[in-house]
Amino acid sequence: MIITNALIYTCDDGNTVIKDGYIRIADGKIIGTGSMSALGDIDEEALDAKGRPVYPGFVDAHTHLGMFGDSLTFEGDDGNEDTDPVMPQLRAIDAINPLDGYFDEAFAAGVTTVLTGPGSANPVAGQIAAIKTYGKRIDKMIIKAPAGIKFALGENPKSTYNDKEQTPVTRMATAALIREMLIKGRKYYIDKKNYENDRENYDEPEFDMKADALLPLFKKEIPAHFHVHRADDIFTAVRIANEFDIPYILVHATEAYMVLDELAGERALGILAGPVLTDRSKPELSHQTPSAAGMLSAYGIPTAIITDHPETPVQYLLLCAAVAVRSGMDRTQALRAVTITPACICGIDDRVGSLEKGKDADIVIYDGDPLDITCKPAAVIIDGKVVKNSL
Repeated sequence: MIITNALIYTCDDGNTVIKDGYIRIADGKIIGTGSMSALGDIDEEALDAKGRPVYPGFVDAHTHLGMFGDSLTFEGDDGNEDTDPVMPQLRAIDAINPLDGYFDEAFAAGVTTVLTGPGSANPVAGQIAAIKTYGKRIDKMIIKAPAGIKFALGENPKSTYNDKEQTPVTRMATAALIREMLIKGRKYYIDKKNYENDRENYDEPEFDMKADALLPLFKKEIPAHFHVHRADDIFTAVRIANEFDIPYILVHATEAYMVLDELAGERALGILAGPVLTDRSKPELSHQTPSAAGMLSAYGIPTAIITDHPETPVQYLLLCAAVAVRSGMDRTQALRAVTITPACICGIDDRVGSLEKGKDADIVIYDGDPLDITCKPAAVIIDGKVVKNSL
C-alpha cells in the first residue's frame, strides 16, 4: 500500500516536512517516505491524500482506557484494586476490555497508541501496558507490557484508605509503603542476580510475586510512573527514585511549573502533563493551569500532553493540545507532545511516534489543521490497516 499526494509531518528528530510526498507501507510497517517527484511507477494499492496533512498516529501516554467501562459503574470498574495498598503484580492487560466503546472513538480521533493501567488508589498500583487502540483481543494489541509500574502519592491513596480506616492515611505512610516494597524488590533482584551468576554459592530466592513484578524496574527495562500533583509530592517521587536508582516518569505533576528551578538537573525521563479539561476538583489541583505544559516544554523538560481518560475522554487529546497552544505552548512542541515525545518518554519510540522507515504504519490523514476543533481525521491507519476512511 502507498499513501500519495500527502503533506507529511514526520515528527522525526528534524521535524521534517515533506510537501507532496508519499509513504510506502508493507507488512504493517513504513518502508519508505519521499517526494512524489522521486516516485516511480506504483504497483500497489494507493490511498490518495489529495494534499491533506498527514501525521503519525497520536499517542496518549497516560490513560485508563478499557479499565473503567463506558457507561458502566462497578461492573466495568477494573482500575483500582483497593483491597491492598501494595500490588505491583497487577497487570493492566488482565483488565482491559478492547470492546469498550471508547476504543472506537479513540482511533476514529487518530489516537492510535495509549498507555493504560491501574488508577491511583494504591501507593503501588500495578503494571502499565502500551497498546494500540484497534483490535478485539488485547494480546494482539500490545506494544509493550509491562511498560511501567504505577505508583501514586498525594491525596488519592490517603482518601481511599482513610475511608477504610487502614494505612496509609498520611503522605508519610504512603511513601513508607512504597519504600518497603522497593526494598523487598531490590533485595529479590540482587538475590536473583547473584544466583544466576553463581549458582554454586548462592541459593535461588523463594518466589515472591510482588517482588518479581518489580524485576524489570530494577533492570531498568521499564520506568516507574509516579502519580503526583503537589510540588512536595513531586520531590518525594524524585527522592524515592534517586534512592533506589530507578528510571522514572512524573505523571500529572500539576505544580511542576512552580518549581522549575528545583527540577533542573533531575533525571526524570519526562512529564506527562494534564489533564486540563477538568475542574479543580480537589485541593491538590488548586494550581492547575493550561499553561503548564508550555512552561515545562519551554524550560527543556520532555513534556507529553495526556487526557487521563476517562477524566477527559481520550478522543479529545488533540483538543488538549490545542488548549496548550492557546495557553502559550509552541505549536510544534504541542504536536510533538502527542506524537514522538510521549513515545520517547515511555520507551516505545522504536515502534511509534513518527513517520520513519521501520516504524509501525500508524498514520493519520487529517482534513485540516489537527489543532482546529472543527477538523477531524479523514483516514486512520493502524499497523498498515485502514481502520477509518472518509476520503
